[in-house]
Amino acid sequence: MSANQRSAELLLLDKHAVEAALLPDDVLAAVREAFVLHSQREGRVFPVVREKLATGGVFGIKAGDVGSQNLLGFKAAGFWPGNRQLGGDTHQATIVLIDPATGRPLCIVDGNAITTARTGAAGGIGLQQLARPDSTRVCVFGTGVQARIQLEFALLLMPTLQTVRYVSSSGQRHAAFEAAFQDRCDIQLATDRDDAVANSDVVITATPGGGPLFDAQAVRPGTHLTCVGADTTGKRELPAGVLERARIVVDDSEQARRIGECQWAPDLPCIEIGDLLTGKATITREPADITVFDMTGLALQDLTVARFLDQRARADGTGTRLAWPW
Repeated sequence: MSANQRSAELLLLDKHAVEAALLPDDVLAAVREAFVLHSQREGRVFPVVREKLATGGVFGIKAGDVGSQNLLGFKAAGFWPGNRQLGGDTHQATIVLIDPATGRPLCIVDGNAITTARTGAAGGIGLQQLARPDSTRVCVFGTGVQARIQLEFALLLMPTLQTVRYVSSSGQRHAAFEAAFQDRCDIQLATDRDDAVANSDVVITATPGGGPLFDAQAVRPGTHLTCVGADTTGKRELPAGVLERARIVVDDSEQARRIGECQWAPDLPCIEIGDLLTGKATITREPADITVFDMTGLALQDLTVARFLDQRARADGTGTRLAWPW
């Protein structure tokens, strides 16, 4: 065994270390880089594993690499609804960075906060690219972690948004959700979901994807829709007929057609968001266009965010280091 093998160590970044280091500007930069790498085919996205479990949960693996940057890793994640009764998050995720030269693990990162933040950042980038610049009204489906982060980035990146109507799963007011945003916008519970959609410039769907959330005819010309919840075969949030009327943008076309909203209309044309960022593709948005950003989540997003957290922790000495000889 060489000296390097004996002295090898593994860096652990727990929830607290991750949350303290996840600054919005850094996350936005990392997610944008991931989309650009994907567009330039410098970063690879491996086939997604997504399987239902006998326990009632859903388990998945998203993996990828960037050869030119010696970046390799995966996220093991999924959805466990029974965690609500245990007082824990229903979504669980762990990210592992691996040395591509040796296959040795370098860093294990709590992935919950990363998944939340990078998905919110992706939604915000989509808004900047696709929503009408004069948008002022947003309708949000959901009041959970992902609904909150989507609205956080929406208000951060589109200051014109002033009016928020939200739809809760119970149909009742969610005081904590309102309190989180009441200083930045006019936020109220939507009493009629179709009416809320019809009177919004931006619609964000951030639910478990159990079925259509509103009637197709409620979507008016000029609306932008950010779709988060469809990430598994059989899931959907949009009603039939919306995609056929829309200009569709995705994070990954193959993945979206397999597990995203696009699985319900796989033959429709779509553009990858990275191609818009690199200029490989363009969209000239007419005021009456309906746009959809179908987000299924890229492994590259997780890896670029985890990488900057790993680099920062090694530079400032945070995190936990374990001897990991081989």
